[in-house]
Amino acid sequence: MSADRLKDVLAKARAEIAKVVIGQKSVVDMALITIFTGNHALVEGVPGVAKTLLVRALGKVLDCDTQRIQFTPDLMPADILGTNVFNMKENAFILIKGPVFTTFLLADEINRAPAKTQSALLQAMQERRVTIDRETYPLSPHFTVFATQNPIEYEGTYPLPEAQKDRFMFKIPMKCPEPDEELTLARRMLGDDSPEAVLAGDQVQPVIGPHELAALRQELKSVTIREELIGYIVNVVRETRKTSSVLIGAGPRATQALIAASRACAALQDRDFVSPDDIKDMAAPVFVHRLILRPEFEIEGLTVEEVIQQILREVAVPR
Repeated sequence: MSADRLKDVLAKARAEIAKVVIGQKSVVDMALITIFTGNHALVEGVPGVAKTLLVRALGKVLDCDTQRIQFTPDLMPADILGTNVFNMKENAFILIKGPVFTTFLLADEINRAPAKTQSALLQAMQERRVTIDRETYPLSPHFTVFATQNPIEYEGTYPLPEAQKDRFMFKIPMKCPEPDEELTLARRMLGDDSPEAVLAGDQVQPVIGPHELAALRQELKSVTIREELIGYIVNVVRETRKTSSVLIGAGPRATQALIAASRACAALQDRDFVSPDDIKDMAAPVFVHRLILRPEFEIEGLTVEEVIQQILREVAVPR
């Protein structure tokens, strides 16, 4: 895939998703970056801000299969992965595949399920394969998990383990729409062009297929990142482990995520090189779910976002 084709795909994908998801431009960009870099994302927002709609729209625009799992306290690992069932007609066990056998998986309210069920996704996210009854089965090479959380409701939830959160490239905050965007949504709900109706119809067209995703990811590798900026990224990540207010900082997986995200961010800005601003823009969504503050600083009201901005101000930017 050529650089011009890459730019064309990114522009068309944004335009098609905008037919369904009103506003949320930065959210759409981070979701596209997640897919194009072969990673996973944790999406956090109150009910009704189009988290599910976003993933369904991505599936249609990129012409990929999409499945949804509603996580509940009684959900079992087999409900996600699948199970072997004895077929009396064939006198043999056959695999009934679970919803994880898809391309884009929406794990809705993932923190509603206990750790045993959440951990069923770990191998799938890391290796893109699953093991069922000691047999290993491959998943789609483009398998992507979008897991959602409600940031204001914690009763009856199970916090995600740190090892699982570290496998998500981003934590994407989805906020309520701006006044003019919400007014547009309200008007569209009165007619036949509501987001759900548009997505169900033929107005949203695929701009790329699964077979082209690999070529697109390969093209992203052509985005230049200077050696000095790689060193800058490493310094920023290491600083998260030294800051006095941070109990647990970001690990090496955060370094890899920030490099990949910065290159994709540059491509979305129609550039073939990474700038320091790309790194700064991607730092918060890469770090925010990975850092754990010391309790005494949390009590004083310090937030992870403030710590990240402080680190970005203190680490020298190469010229």
